[in-house]
Amino acid sequence: MSTLSAPTPPRAAAGGRHLGWTLALLALAQLIYALDLNIVFVALPEIGDDLGFPGQTQQLVVSAYVVFAGGFLLVGGRAADLLGRRRTFVTALLVYALSSLAGGLAPDSGTIIVARAIQGIGGALLLPATLSLINTLFEEGPKRNRALAVWGGAGASGLTIGALLGGVLTENFGWPAVFFVNVPLAGLAALAALFVIPRDPARGIRRPFDLPGALGVTGGSTLLVAALVEGPELGWGSPWVVGAFVLAVLLLVAFAAVEARTRDPLMPFRLFRNRSLTVGMGITFIYMATFGVLPYFLTVLLQSVHGYSALESGLAFLIPSVAIAAGTQLGERLATRFGNRRTLIIGFVIGAIGTAVLAVGFDEGAGYGLLVPGLVVSGIGQGIVWTAMWIAAATGTAPAEQGVANGIASTTLNLGNAIGLAVFTAIADIGTDGKSGAALRTATADGEFVVVLLTAGGMAIGILATLALRRHSTTRSHITARSALEEDAGKFPKVR
Repeated sequence: MSTLSAPTPPRAAAGGRHLGWTLALLALAQLIYALDLNIVFVALPEIGDDLGFPGQTQQLVVSAYVVFAGGFLLVGGRAADLLGRRRTFVTALLVYALSSLAGGLAPDSGTIIVARAIQGIGGALLLPATLSLINTLFEEGPKRNRALAVWGGAGASGLTIGALLGGVLTENFGWPAVFFVNVPLAGLAALAALFVIPRDPARGIRRPFDLPGALGVTGGSTLLVAALVEGPELGWGSPWVVGAFVLAVLLLVAFAAVEARTRDPLMPFRLFRNRSLTVGMGITFIYMATFGVLPYFLTVLLQSVHGYSALESGLAFLIPSVAIAAGTQLGERLATRFGNRRTLIIGFVIGAIGTAVLAVGFDEGAGYGLLVPGLVVSGIGQGIVWTAMWIAAATGTAPAEQGVANGIASTTLNLGNAIGLAVFTAIADIGTDGKSGAALRTATADGEFVVVLLTAGGMAIGILATLALRRHSTTRSHITARSALEEDAGKFPKVR
């Protein structure tokens, strides 16, 4: 098996000004990542008409991205640790640019689905690489908290820009424009990275890349997410869905067996001794299973119940996106002043209250104005939790393993979204069978009212999970992680 060299922990970039440009670029990368989650939604009908997609298969354009992004996150995180964070970051952006170009030029449905799948792999490389760069270039504490707040605010802005830009581009230039817009953005970001992100450090220890583990976790995660995404469409008893679940379990069990025996695992189980990372994983799962599913149900309410156009729906997302962005900045200040544990509790409490208020607006006869108070309060809570949960996931992990730690947290984030949507869409659809017209709109709104209340209850579970964090920050887990890493390093020869 070929070997790769593990980078030593990077030194901080020289000068605050240089770090400022670096953070601006990392925030831009997150904006591109978030933008791409929403920009394709509004173009789906046009893509279907032009490329001959039957209505029920248009969702594959979205699913292909989600499935492959979820399946490759852990490998992407480990690649950042072993190959270098800047190398992985630049590679991810180039994958984004090239796959976006292929998507815009796609002559048929098969090509565009493959292009979206490759885009998903680019996303799986980009997210953990970006997070590990933040967590190694900015020291733990107020500086890292601030950096994560800026990064999170850019992500919130990207969700809104994606919805708005998708509507504008599709209406004026056609659906290929929603792919082409990524080409200059990602290409310029990749070029800028060569100038503003510090070079990857010299690689001093040769470490093998855990290929069997990578194949097992990638195959298992991809099949698991695919089954969760396609289950509502194909039916949970579908042979394809059941087979995917069974094979996913077998592959993940095999992955665990490989990791327990290999001398340099893709996902070292000792990382889970870090309570902050373990609790952070649980919180990212709960976050996406609750806060993360709200935009989907809000879109259905606005378009299917109230008849909003794609552009009108994008404009409706301006208010919650501004609230979320404000919450990310507030989360940083609260975490620095009161500690991460209290900040997460505050964020979940605000989010639960705001989401319960939001449910009042999920009524066929209610206007947008009735949604606004809940959108604002829930959005602020969502932003607070977003910043604080990434602080938790990064705390106490050695710099040389930030990539895989963030890959683990990002994987639970993705699974939380897939499982949350699968469960809550099934609940929302109860009572809609056989109905049409006004009766269907009423049943849809009623089902979503129940779901939004249930997500508020899920946020209360997030409060309970947060209580498992230590009351005060400590570097003990960081020291333990570094000691374990150094012990492992002794197993491998130095590169001369």
